Amino acid sequence: MKLNAFISGCAGLALTDSERALFARTRPCGLILFARNCKDPDQLRALVASFKASVGSDEVLVLIDQEGGRVQRLRKPYWREMPPAGRYGLGYARDPEQAKLAAFAGARLIAAELYDLGINVNCTPVLDVPEEGAHEIIGDRAFSTDPNVVIALGRAVIDGTLAGGVLPVIKHVPGHGRAHADSHLDLPRIVASREVLEDVDFRPFQALNDAPLAMTAHVVLEAFDDLRPATISPVIMGEVIRNLIGLKGLVMSDDLGMKALRGPFADRASTVIDAGCDVALHCSGDFAEMEQVASAVPPLEGEALARFERARGFFRSPEPFDVEAALSLVTEMTEIPVASASNGVELA
Repeated sequence: MKLNAFISGCAGLALTDSERALFARTRPCGLILFARNCKDPDQLRALVASFKASVGSDEVLVLIDQEGGRVQRLRKPYWREMPPAGRYGLGYARDPEQAKLAAFAGARLIAAELYDLGINVNCTPVLDVPEEGAHEIIGDRAFSTDPNVVIALGRAVIDGTLAGGVLPVIKHVPGHGRAHADSHLDLPRIVASREVLEDVDFRPFQALNDAPLAMTAHVVLEAFDDLRPATISPVIMGEVIRNLIGLKGLVMSDDLGMKALRGPFADRASTVIDAGCDVALHCSGDFAEMEQVASAVPPLEGEALARFERARGFFRSPEPFDVEAALSLVTEMTEIPVASASNGVELA
């Protein structure tokens, strides 16, 4: 049986009977976890195993947003609090080579925690290039306002994540950095010219277009499509993301539940697939919405399936690394102390 082209959330710390039945019937290709789903290591391992058993496949993706800083679903007492991406960018101004090594080390430390839990995808790095005066929703989640720094540190995080046996997700393609609204709450409109977007916003995604997975931005780029946000725009998904940026990996939508999108959830799901997203992402764990999304998406097949399989081809056994040396690098470069114990060891 084929997997289907959606990644779902779930409501709590364990799957309900209704969720297990839905996942068995509709076979989503992935599960995304949030703080509401994370209590301790044993509980999380059981949740991941339950999802795989419900779908009847070990080939599913299990995702989480563990960027560091404001966006990390796993926190004390069982997991490290990691610095935000912007701290590596500040370090880059002092010592570019050490900053790249530290970004790699930070990603490698996070990947070790995720791999231990059976979580095989981390939704990082953020490749957005913030504009001065833009909404703070990106802020220090971005490495820098300089696309060259974003490229260098983004590559380090991609490599560090992969070295830990976990897949990275570059986001938010084709760029959320100029948005003056939070797409969780409203639909941002970006008025920059094609030339500016190509010179700045698109460049990190273009330079790192070999990443296995990517997530879209719910933003209107008026220079390309002044009516539809990127996620549901065939123009942006095709002309910009696949052709101009040259993205080769599997592309998932950002969360269908964000208020930048409108309409019934079945329509949202079918529209993002029709626009060119390979996979629809639904995060809230609202069961009625989950049913709608599941009813509207196709099986993973054709080019979407090929991209899914290519992404899975990036998996490898974690490479050995020196945890204490990695901790020292991250702490020194970001000037934020990082705890030495994790992976089920309760932190002080």
